[in-house]
Amino acid sequence: MTNSAITASGLRKAFGDKVVLDGIDLEVGEGSIFSLLGPNGSGKTTTVNVLSTLTKADGGTVRVAGHDVATDARAVRAAIGVTGQFAAVDELLTGRENLQLMVDLNRRIHAGDGKRIVTELLERFDLVESAGKPASTYSGGMRRKLDLAMTLVGDPRIIFLDEPTTGLDPRSRRTMWSIIRDLVAGGVTVFLTTQYLEEADQLADRVAVLDQGHLVAQGTPDELKRQIAGTHVRLRFTTAAELDAAARLFPESTRDDEALTLRVPSDGGTASLRAVLDRLDEYSLGAEEFSVHRPDLDDVFLALTGRTTEVAAK
Repeated sequence: MTNSAITASGLRKAFGDKVVLDGIDLEVGEGSIFSLLGPNGSGKTTTVNVLSTLTKADGGTVRVAGHDVATDARAVRAAIGVTGQFAAVDELLTGRENLQLMVDLNRRIHAGDGKRIVTELLERFDLVESAGKPASTYSGGMRRKLDLAMTLVGDPRIIFLDEPTTGLDPRSRRTMWSIIRDLVAGGVTVFLTTQYLEEADQLADRVAVLDQGHLVAQGTPDELKRQIAGTHVRLRFTTAAELDAAARLFPESTRDDEALTLRVPSDGGTASLRAVLDRLDEYSLGAEEFSVHRPDLDDVFLALTGRTTEVAAK
């Protein structure tokens, strides 16, 4: 582990009788992406609010950028930036005016640097052409980019991104991923919350899974997926007779008679796939189609908590 940008030990928070965080321990290395994964209501936003000084914890210790959030909140705030679940832009202002407002509110920025900072951020986030238009005319992806640009006005070294791609189309989501990677390449630490394993898989150096106030797993994305059984080769046949014959070849498989499919456990590697296909060929059997399935968010969450994310979010 490199030097720690964020550490939390025994973090607890309750609202009335509802315990939201129940003894959370985590550590985030400098210049890395740490992703907190979990369904709606699992405590992700509360965790961000506590780490970013927006909410006081009921117990435990938290240090961000080397400062205690309880006793040195001002120093923590000077080192961080926060982008919430919903873009916090003023829709009556233009993109440029939104950025200039953040510059004006930041006392650490010298008066002569403001215009340069605004121009650089507009260029960095490809917002130059729309800079003079009201934010109300922006697409969801553009609002998200402007929101993140506003967060970067003070050049924070630690950024909290709370579900930054929820509601974005695939192209806007990938654009946001690229921006996040560029930030980390520049030495920024990113604390990312998300409901999407794919997003954590694409971005995060380490992932923690949060459920009902408890961290139920931590590790790299690959480590988490390796904990979950369920990777398999899915074979689809044209006749029930072919399905019957294939099922006899792979007694550990699971069959779906209605769909004429067979799920054969596999590690997803080429050697394992080749062994399955060679076995079929040996007995003159041919699948109409095949695919490799790896665990996704629901697979991981179901295995760890006994519930799917859809159920957990209700």
